[in-house]
Amino acid sequence: MSVNKSVLFLIRRSKTLSSSCNKSSLFYADRQKVNLDLKKYSTKTVNSQKPDWNRAVSEAEKIVGYPTSFLSLRWLLSDEIANVALHLRKLVGSNHPLLKTAKSLIYNGRNMQAWGLIVLLISKAAGHINVEDMEEDKSAGVLHSQRALAEVTEMIRTSHLVHKGLVNIRPGVYPEQSELDDMTFGNKIALLSGDYLLGNSSAELAALRNQDLVELMSSAVRDLAEAEFVGRRDSQDNPLPSVPPADRTGYAVKEWTLRNVLSAGALLGKSCKGTLKLAGHNEKMQEEGYKFGKHLALAWQAYLDLSPFISKDRNNQFNVCSAPVMFHIEHDPLILVEIDKGLESVQNIDYAKVYDIVVSGPGIELTKQLQQEHSQRAMEVLDVFQESDARTALSNIIAAMGDF
Repeated sequence: MSVNKSVLFLIRRSKTLSSSCNKSSLFYADRQKVNLDLKKYSTKTVNSQKPDWNRAVSEAEKIVGYPTSFLSLRWLLSDEIANVALHLRKLVGSNHPLLKTAKSLIYNGRNMQAWGLIVLLISKAAGHINVEDMEEDKSAGVLHSQRALAEVTEMIRTSHLVHKGLVNIRPGVYPEQSELDDMTFGNKIALLSGDYLLGNSSAELAALRNQDLVELMSSAVRDLAEAEFVGRRDSQDNPLPSVPPADRTGYAVKEWTLRNVLSAGALLGKSCKGTLKLAGHNEKMQEEGYKFGKHLALAWQAYLDLSPFISKDRNNQFNVCSAPVMFHIEHDPLILVEIDKGLESVQNIDYAKVYDIVVSGPGIELTKQLQQEHSQRAMEVLDVFQESDARTALSNIIAAMGDF
């Protein structure tokens, strides 16, 4: 396919997704109704106290049998991962983005390392139909193929984040030879590590011998790649907000949803759909799984977008395409004067100034409402499943994300 045809494909694809995202603009019409009462779901928690994230994840891991992350002993003790860890030590002291990614993986915060857990919980909540006994992990109530898919999901997600840590090295950007060497070496490790994870995910997916599932998960990888072509970028390919149209109504929800359905919602949604396909469920139930994963991922992203503004640290560097910033652009586009200083590099943006502008506007509250709306939609999907420990664990995780 030629470059021009590829660009046209991305434009058409973005327009298609944008039209589907217009439904989210109803969020504006019902803004006064979005103050949702998620407390009724909290009554389903194991304890009467408000769900704590770590407790919710810990209880969920007991339900599915063991910590689900691919960062288990099987992986950490492999020669390949040991070599990566050895090379990473050489980057300590540099400012290569790969170190930040590695830290988030090791400390296992409220980021991507619970995605496999979500896939297994939805698997257990839905159960399976007409599946041979030898395929089932009796102790956990899920299929061996579903465990493999959960690992594949995390490996795809992690490989994408590792690849995003590549630095665009241009002449004159790193005048010190030592810094240039660090960036070059870090790029090699990021590229090879990401390729290793993506290659292993492809091998595990192929081993499941399910053509429909391979096609489904391949489309999720395509969506992750396509997300990198949406909107404006600085010289390091960091995302910048698009300039809003003359009629700014619905701009923030539409733009934010387009970016995050591609970069997060599609992968988790299609993984949840895929695990129900493996369990023998019909197309309608599979679509419910997709909706659950998509809305949970969007609620998760809204939570992560809020975190820098809730922490009260003005000097933290945050994503300028996060929901609070996008909402403020819709409210007052003059903030783009400061943000556009990052066209050469987002490092040129005065983040403390942008922070002060955003917290003084409506962006924080509107993002909380956006997060609650997607949490509510994910909760509603859970009603199609019978009452179980797995369903309760999923509702606990959703409720814990609302702890601002």
